[in-house]
Amino acid sequence: MAEQKERVYGLQFGLLCLSSFLFFSSFNMIIPELPNYLTSLGGEEYKGLIISLFTLTAGLSRPFSGKLADKVGRVPVMVIGSLVCVVAGFLYPLVGTVAAFLLLRFIHGFSTGFTPTGKSAYVADLVPVERRGEAMGLLGLSGSLGMAAGPALGGLIASELPVDVMFYTSSAAAFLSVAVIWHMQETVQNPEKFRLGLLRISRREVLEPRVLAPSLVMLLTSFSFGTILTIIPDFSEYLGIENKGLFFTSFTLSSLAIRFLAGRASDKYGRVAVLYVSTGLLTLSMLVIGAVSSVTGLLLAGVLFGIATGMNSPTIYAWTIDLSHHEHRGRAMATMYIALEVGIGLGALGSGWLYGNQNRNFTMVFWSAAVLSLLAFLYLIFVVRKAEKNNFFTPDL
Repeated sequence: MAEQKERVYGLQFGLLCLSSFLFFSSFNMIIPELPNYLTSLGGEEYKGLIISLFTLTAGLSRPFSGKLADKVGRVPVMVIGSLVCVVAGFLYPLVGTVAAFLLLRFIHGFSTGFTPTGKSAYVADLVPVERRGEAMGLLGLSGSLGMAAGPALGGLIASELPVDVMFYTSSAAAFLSVAVIWHMQETVQNPEKFRLGLLRISRREVLEPRVLAPSLVMLLTSFSFGTILTIIPDFSEYLGIENKGLFFTSFTLSSLAIRFLAGRASDKYGRVAVLYVSTGLLTLSMLVIGAVSSVTGLLLAGVLFGIATGMNSPTIYAWTIDLSHHEHRGRAMATMYIALEVGIGLGALGSGWLYGNQNRNFTMVFWSAAVLSLLAFLYLIFVVRKAEKNNFFTPDL
């Protein structure tokens, strides 16, 4: 058992978590300020595209990152994604038109299309099955710390210094994430050298059928996250919150401890059992956010949202790994992440359209997202539970 713990939580795992913290700090640092930045360029009506374009590229790149992670290796895929963040941070201050800004958001999306896929597959290679939920919870914990620190730091910098400094700081955090993983030990046995032929993707390489169930749950629940990313900055301003990163810090901090506990619970009681609770809480949190009318109420609702997402993400990640074959693990994680990006993108685009820069629409926007989370809960109760009773899901142990 001591050897097993060392294998899971040794130096490689620690470096991966540190890199994850820096990576998520990097691209989340700028999110709360992007709506105002786009408005300053004259693109107020395109706020819904800030997140949806980013996630569109991430989703489109997943089949490539999944295949490359299985063939070329986990580490190169992680490095590529982080380098995109490095470059993007330096380019934001240079854009002067709405079209250039939206193009850069599209390019920036390649970062999350690559790095998280490589990281998740890397952890899956290190971790024995009975501790996958726990390990994914710890990896998610490091990412959540980054998601908490990034917006808070970005908001502070933007309020005290020129906004360009925030973008350059974002780039610096991404560079450090690359430095941490640059010499990490590759876990793919006999990785291939990169060649252009690896970029040819057949239809069967786009999605992994074995993980469609967790991917559907991810799609339905991530719609809420896309809504939060797009609408909360304006909702915060409407309620009189000067630092628009406070809500993000509130929900992210609340998810920190629960991620580890939820991961261990899913190892002990099963992935689906934990997802019953997380999807139910997510539905409730979106209903509450749509009903609040005070700063305190919004931040408390953020705590509830954080608990729900903190339980949801590592459990779905671990469930995806359970159902995947080792040789297709990168593809399996890519499939799940495609669902994540589609959900976030649709949530961002749909919420931006429903909101239409009209404050009276806030409640409708958040309650619409609650409906999708409720569908995920019902799918787990009435479809997945029945399939499990019939031994339809056979984890790859």
